[in-house]
Amino acid sequence: MTPLNPYFLQGSPSEQRLVQSLINEQLSMYGQDVLYMPRKIINEEKIIKEIIVSKFDDSFRLEAYISTFDGFGGNGDILSKFGVRSTDEITFVISRERYSDFITPKLGLFRDENVKVKTRPQEGDLIYLPLDNALFEIKYVETKTPFYQLNDLYVYELRCELFEYEDEIIDTGIDDVDGSIKDFGYMITMQMVGSGATTAIASVGLMSELASGVPDYSISNIDLIHGGSGYKSSPIVDISNPVGGGITATAVAVIDRGSVSKIYITNPGYGYDVKPEIKFISSSGSGTIATAIINSGSLSPVNITSGGQAYSSAPDVTIGIPPVIGAAVTAKAEAFINTVGVVTAIRFTDAGIGYTTSPQITIAEPAGISSGGFEFNEIVTGEKTGTKAHVKDWNNDNRKLKVSIINGNFALGETVVGAAGSYTVFSIQTDDVDDTFAENYTIEEEADKIIDFTETNPFGEF
Repeated sequence: MTPLNPYFLQGSPSEQRLVQSLINEQLSMYGQDVLYMPRKIINEEKIIKEIIVSKFDDSFRLEAYISTFDGFGGNGDILSKFGVRSTDEITFVISRERYSDFITPKLGLFRDENVKVKTRPQEGDLIYLPLDNALFEIKYVETKTPFYQLNDLYVYELRCELFEYEDEIIDTGIDDVDGSIKDFGYMITMQMVGSGATTAIASVGLMSELASGVPDYSISNIDLIHGGSGYKSSPIVDISNPVGGGITATAVAVIDRGSVSKIYITNPGYGYDVKPEIKFISSSGSGTIATAIINSGSLSPVNITSGGQAYSSAPDVTIGIPPVIGAAVTAKAEAFINTVGVVTAIRFTDAGIGYTTSPQITIAEPAGISSGGFEFNEIVTGEKTGTKAHVKDWNNDNRKLKVSIINGNFALGETVVGAAGSYTVFSIQTDDVDDTFAENYTIEEEADKIIDFTETNPFGEF
């Protein structure tokens, strides 16, 4: 004999349907419109079952009641050893019937094996709350609250935390959702070469054409004997004047780790009958020793007719050979570009010997091709390095490409290829590669203003 009163049904299907309908109506009236985003597992560590890469490319609109009506839970913004973190928590209540009728069949229809659980909400799924323009990650799904009213369960209680991005792929096709996360995580910005790339043009003459009535010797080469040390900036190269008049040679020095590593001739000069004296003037370093080599038939400073456009690296410079056979030496020079890819200077490493006529000077074309465009979240590949990454943002006007989930390092001058576009990398900016959830560098910089650990450790040495 049953101990329950036989005159009361204690949870008949009709009573349960009535309760479920009332709950659905209450959620529609007092809830918030949210987007439910099931997680799809792309890569999982099989031994410890850690999800390495996941993807969110589907979204389902649901009504959800926010039970934490008096504000976000959690500890708010806290300072941890990992930086400043936002620990906002929120609890959503959604209808079981709405989930099983609206989401489960569609997940089953897609037959996506990367979705582990299709019959109920899963820990790791995301919820987008338009009210706060924020994404929340489900940390725990409570399935039995309230506890068996009329012998059945009617809602899921989703306990969530503010989502912290870790290179997940989010591509729902909804601008508000995708845009709320596209600037987070490890990311680099690449300035790409525009479609208007042009080749630089230059000409060169003879030093003998610039002066007459003086000895026809110029500095063809500067031999660096000792680089010196202690330089904090490039020293001034001071070359003595020709004794009998003429044109004074000029040069610039390049330093590496406090020592002069290279000397470029900017003007070979003219009228030297003896080797000029070379001094290096600096307020920091000293000890550099170099000697000049003078010869006849050297070239005059290079005249840049057009600096070209969109060079991602300094182009090669080729100078024609001198017509004199025997002691003649072909001139060599290097190009220098500015931050926008224009050739601004061409300097000699050797001004040549034996030129009697002006040679032809050729500057290499900008590398790569530029066409088309890139789409959000498509995978692009560097042709030279094989590096792959997901597109976060592409600005067709200024040719800036933001990428994340990068499996290597892109190289300057290589062509990055997507499904409908290919552009050459001009520069790579890594200023925004740090996760915006953590402010470690900002905290460290502010701390350094208080205690300077570069001088000595105030807590002692061990």
